[in-house]
Amino acid sequence: MMKPTNDLGFATRSIHVGYDDSEAKGALNPPVYMSSTFTFNNTNEGGARFSGETGGHFYSRVSNPTLEVLEKRLAALEDAEAGLCFASGMGAITSVLWTFLSAGDEIITDETLYGCTFAFIHHGLSRFGIKVTSIDMSDPEQLSAAISDNTKIVYFESPANPNMKLVDIANIAKIASKHGALTIVDNTYCTPYLQQPLAIGADIVVHSATKFLSGHGDLIAGLAAGGQELMARVRLEGLKDMTGAVMDPLTAHQLLRGLKTLSIRMDRHCTSALEIAQRLEMHPLVSKVSYPGLESFAQNDLASSQMSGGGGVMTIELVGGFEQASRFMDALNMVKRAVSLGDADSLIQHPASMTHSAYTIEERASHGISESLLRLSVGLEDVPDIWNDLQQALQIAGQPVVCAA
Repeated sequence: MMKPTNDLGFATRSIHVGYDDSEAKGALNPPVYMSSTFTFNNTNEGGARFSGETGGHFYSRVSNPTLEVLEKRLAALEDAEAGLCFASGMGAITSVLWTFLSAGDEIITDETLYGCTFAFIHHGLSRFGIKVTSIDMSDPEQLSAAISDNTKIVYFESPANPNMKLVDIANIAKIASKHGALTIVDNTYCTPYLQQPLAIGADIVVHSATKFLSGHGDLIAGLAAGGQELMARVRLEGLKDMTGAVMDPLTAHQLLRGLKTLSIRMDRHCTSALEIAQRLEMHPLVSKVSYPGLESFAQNDLASSQMSGGGGVMTIELVGGFEQASRFMDALNMVKRAVSLGDADSLIQHPASMTHSAYTIEERASHGISESLLRLSVGLEDVPDIWNDLQQALQIAGQPVVCAA
């Protein structure tokens, strides 16, 4: 018999929690239950499942045995009472927010958010009578000044996508709790391996599981975790009735496979990214590198206390601005120009024209997303090979531009 979950190490939990092979004829990996519906032994059993009096599955838009394993495993990794699966990261975010917001409520967010999250909150929620207030959440006093009795949710990312700004989760959660608001944290960049927001005061965490949790760039998925009652509401309201953003069983199976190597992959992402960041900040063409693991990172003290590693993502700015940054990106060979992050492949993108184009130029400028900012996700390739590609591209970017006569 296995030890209780809280006695197991992180890697062990990521491999074993939530599944008993004796219940599946000894299959080492959980079966993929490709079924839309589930039968009942009798009418009373069906009624009891629908009413919630008894457990059990009845329709895969509500629950599915394969997804259940993943939900239990995520909960164990995030130190949560319950987890929940979604078809995408935006499915997780929208399902959670729709559950707890109504017309007349207020949501306070950090000013820097992933572009699609920003668009949903500012261009979507605001259309339905929900007040949206954006502040610099790295300054807790701004939250104290802005929060009101109508504030139902305080929402932020840490690190923020794309500029790597951190938020003091414990302090923000304390202020929100005092006013009866939920603290919801996007933990995509860190994963529960590097940061556990629930353990330091947050109420709910959300993930784009497409990224590090999957790790292979071959699926789209979202996850959330929190208290049992909160997650039950999201399942039956936001997910079942409002978004229908249901994860399919095969995706859950692929995610369970990805989780088995999460700790090993994150260790490699962290060590490689730190070395690349250190080399980049010494390069004469690089004006700024933002990476939580660097001693030069403005919030390094908070990173050291809140995170157990710097992660696999950083931002870069070149001395020559956007034109030079564009030449640099175009000269890369192994490092691919693509959105997303957390893959085995190293990826680079330009937020202002890609993931954060939903912001106006003025909004990007005021929220710390410069027009020349590049986001680099360091993959699992050998560091010398990553650096050689970056270095040769920097050399090309630094050459004088020859104008046609």
